[in-house]
Amino acid sequence: MFWKKRTLLDIAAGIGGNPSSPHEEGRQAKKMLEDARTDIARLVEVQSGDVIFTSGATEGNALAMLGHVRALRELAGPNTVGRNNMHVLYLPSAHASIVENAKLLAAEGVSIEALPIRDYRVDTDALAKLIRPETVLVSMDAVCGETGVVWSTREVAEVLRKARVSEAGARILLHVDASQAPLTEKFSRAHFDADLLVLDASKVGEIRGIGALIAHHTIPVASLYKGGGQERGVRPGSEAPELARSFAAALRAAALNRESFRASAERDRMNLAKRITTDIPNVYIQEGRAQAPNILNLSFPGRDTDYLVALLDEAGFAVSTRSACETDSEDGSRAVYELTGDPERAQTTLRVSWGSAVRRGELARFTKALIRAVAFVDNPSQG
Repeated sequence: MFWKKRTLLDIAAGIGGNPSSPHEEGRQAKKMLEDARTDIARLVEVQSGDVIFTSGATEGNALAMLGHVRALRELAGPNTVGRNNMHVLYLPSAHASIVENAKLLAAEGVSIEALPIRDYRVDTDALAKLIRPETVLVSMDAVCGETGVVWSTREVAEVLRKARVSEAGARILLHVDASQAPLTEKFSRAHFDADLLVLDASKVGEIRGIGALIAHHTIPVASLYKGGGQERGVRPGSEAPELARSFAAALRAAALNRESFRASAERDRMNLAKRITTDIPNVYIQEGRAQAPNILNLSFPGRDTDYLVALLDEAGFAVSTRSACETDSEDGSRAVYELTGDPERAQTTLRVSWGSAVRRGELARFTKALIRAVAFVDNPSQG
């Protein structure tokens, strides 16, 4: 099939060809794709060949977990002792794409265990006791998407390093989903001390449908399906150069604006929390010692927070009760339950988050709307 030749101006505007094709449009698309890959690699402080484009964090986490463990099995061969006796640890409060992929590994015969949590931190003393000679992977997030708790991945990595020595050099990889980090945290691979790192464009801008798995070429990762040889053969299918370019630009902007946004978000969060806890009775804030300042997770025991979401939506504010990937769950917020152990707090959560485009006046109006909404829920006859 052929079509009218596009101009370079069309291509610059994002109307390009397939980057795997040899014609002029394809070459231009390939350059756009590789330029974006190089830009992202520089920001994450890795080689460009370490960047594997995905459809988002869910696919990136699946490749890091399923892809790595399956690759280890393939390398081991069918008759190798221990091939089906692998052990994986995961953070139980993490995004569903980590927790559910851990369950998939369990269905494939892998032994899985939840990382121990104490005081909104991974209990590293308990973690050290859980590691076995068969442990091959630890999966966790850098920032909890629901609560904004920042996890100390470097402390976990240090435990794994010590375990590698004690187990005669056994290689245990650390997989970190850093998709929620770039707006307020550094997001280089070295910063998290991660072996496998996942990013998602939708968490740093208005681009959806692209993300990245950062993995050195020496780390084995098996494709989840068959197709072409794109993305090191790990993620077959035609790439999206325009999305990749937008993704790189969004990450670059996040890195440039991080310090100023973090400072303003810390002030806004403090004011927001103070006003809410002063004017609303019986409300809890979920937060750790280290916290993403643009995420505020609240619990309103005894209230219907789904109704609160609807009232706030009518007032022009978009908030949620838990992760969008688990909105159908009847058990409330899994992340909040794992962090607090309190089922009522988990059932009555409200997640508030904002980006750099949100102004202080808008947050003030939101606070007033929330106070009115809770007062109406508490006393509907006086509304």
